[in-house]
Amino acid sequence: MGRNRKDISATSKVAGSLSFAAIGTAVPRKAVEEEIAKAGRKERRVRALPASVVVYYTMAMCIYWHTGVEEVLRWVLEEARKLFGAEEVKVASSGAISSARKRLGGGVLEALYRRLAQPLARKETAGAWHRGLLPVALDGSTLDLQDTAANAGRFGRPGASRGEAAFPQLRFVTLVEAGTHVLFGARMGACGESEQALAAEVVASSLREGMLCMADRLFYGYGFWAAARGTGAHLLWRVKSNLRLPVEERLADGSYLSTVYADEKGRRRGLGGQRVRVVEYRLKGGGAPPETYRLMTTLLDHAEHPAVELARLYPRRWEVETTYDEFKTHLRGGRVVLRSKTPELVRQEFYAFLLTHYCLRRMMHEAALANGVPPLRLSFTHAVQTLRRKLPAYQAGFSPSGRTAPPQGDRP
Repeated sequence: MGRNRKDISATSKVAGSLSFAAIGTAVPRKAVEEEIAKAGRKERRVRALPASVVVYYTMAMCIYWHTGVEEVLRWVLEEARKLFGAEEVKVASSGAISSARKRLGGGVLEALYRRLAQPLARKETAGAWHRGLLPVALDGSTLDLQDTAANAGRFGRPGASRGEAAFPQLRFVTLVEAGTHVLFGARMGACGESEQALAAEVVASSLREGMLCMADRLFYGYGFWAAARGTGAHLLWRVKSNLRLPVEERLADGSYLSTVYADEKGRRRGLGGQRVRVVEYRLKGGGAPPETYRLMTTLLDHAEHPAVELARLYPRRWEVETTYDEFKTHLRGGRVVLRSKTPELVRQEFYAFLLTHYCLRRMMHEAALANGVPPLRLSFTHAVQTLRRKLPAYQAGFSPSGRTAPPQGDRP
């Protein structure tokens, strides 16, 4: 699918809102302190690096992946001193940083991600809606990890042409809000875990009524389809050509109604089936693949949701690939592996990256609303570069009031 040209003039206006203080607004101190307390990670004595500082440090480490840990901490402390007081937060060595990260663990960052990283689109967000539904995409990917025995034991290594790959690897699955590129509902596991198993956890926790979930053909299974539909969301999934979908009623737009069953016994008896609509089409033009696309949807009304509209909508599922590129390449800078050498710190770093990506996308969404452009017209790369420039020099501290972020507005 062709990409829209990025609106550089509007993107440049994002710079006014990109700062460490803005991260402190997106991830309020109050929320940080609450999740630290829930996890039982609150300090019993005064330490050089309080847990709340380590949370923001871990996020800054994601932005400054190319910089040494002590230098990243120096920048964070310049802001943290304004928040916590000059006497409370002191410069720490790399060893103290490592110890502080271990004390914090991975649960706090994961809890903050689950609490804060939610779909952003408001009713006025351009390009985020389809006939009152919020398009989201379901997909998964992998990340290479530090080559340590601990990481290899927990996450495993993928196979290679000659034995095993050089690095351990984690697998993750997320939902992506197609109109804003927010990654939400993520689950991570070992590289040997199936995407379908992780996807089931994602769908159960994060898919809900009012969403239109798009997924590739590898995800379909009757039980998973039924579970996803049970969330109240509508579905638009590509399915394999060998899935049995007899034409039961041909509709005026060329699509047709059919019924899917859990097994052949149910089909023979007509029990436990789910009514679906099938849209089949082929792409035209030079270079188009010769294959037939076969979409299955819960949107049964062909007058309200014409087949041609659904065929045009489905390529937005590939927004997930662009979003993973933002997360894995532009934010991480194309690093070969994550920094962390133990599974618990891998978990911490993984959710810190997701939370940092959310902060950037949240600020870009607000800038897009202010300038009347679709969020995807803004350059993510430019936003990351701007934040890297402004983070060390910004003179305002985190929001010390601990106030939560302003409401995201009403949905249609």
